Amino acid sequence: MKKVLFVLAFAAVPLFFASCDKESGSGPGTGTMTLSITDSPIDSGNVTGVFITISDIQVNTSDSGWLTIKDFKGPETYNLMDLTRGETDLLGSITLDGGQYNQIRFMLDAPEKGTDKPVNPGCYIQFADGNTEPLFVPSGSQSGFKGIGSFTVPVNGTVDVTADFDVRKSITKTGSPSPRYILRPTIRLVVNNQAGQIRGNVTNIPADTAIVVYSYADGTYTNDESNDPSVTGSTRFPNAISSDIVDSLGIYHIAFLAAGKYDLVVTSLVNGSFGEVLGKIEDVTVESGRTTKQDIDISTFK
Repeated sequence: MKKVLFVLAFAAVPLFFASCDKESGSGPGTGTMTLSITDSPIDSGNVTGVFITISDIQVNTSDSGWLTIKDFKGPETYNLMDLTRGETDLLGSITLDGGQYNQIRFMLDAPEKGTDKPVNPGCYIQFADGNTEPLFVPSGSQSGFKGIGSFTVPVNGTVDVTADFDVRKSITKTGSPSPRYILRPTIRLVVNNQAGQIRGNVTNIPADTAIVVYSYADGTYTNDESNDPSVTGSTRFPNAISSDIVDSLGIYHIAFLAAGKYDLVVTSLVNGSFGEVLGKIEDVTVESGRTTKQDIDISTFK
């Protein structure tokens, strides 16, 4: 199986919980969680790979705190850039005690920010010219990155969960004379049968221009979302739920969206760099288990 590494945007959490020594799937009344990972494409033409190495996975319950998933045998390396447009990679079919879970924490094999560049980093970014740079995390391998989202493991049943790593939001570059690439991943946990997707054709695309479509929860987009990251210290479109780059056939595909209404923000890339916001399509409805067809005509934004 081709391993894929994605830098999902996670929130770093120190590993000082006493409950981390516990293991999941050890009690009576168990079920199965099939856990996969996916990603949204990075909005840069210069990046060809984002690789992460997962060494351990933990789940969180309201009763027991953090529990180690004994069925996951790390370390395993994944290229997140291969896991877009609904593509996933299976982390495993994992036995857990039946009940509700609130978070999953991923332990990464990554160098700590401020340390020397490793020769063979477990997490790294690859560029179009073939060069690579290690991805540093604020607290190295002593910290985990957590995905948030409730799901229930049915006793004697199965729940399919996908961890959506948004690499676009996860990586920042320092401005020092010897710049470093910092990984601060955040991740959405999606129950597969509760999610839908948006797909459509994009027409009248200007010459020498790429198109990126961002999905926002209805009414949450504001004009300052497109501000220059060097000014804000963040990424462009930080509150987008997900995104996709229109392919050579003029198709975009945004997967793993919770049911509800979304606004689509349509933007341009010129020579691999952000151009401008071209327009917005409001109130696009997503239903669980279904594909919403929403075509986009760039000429209507003029």
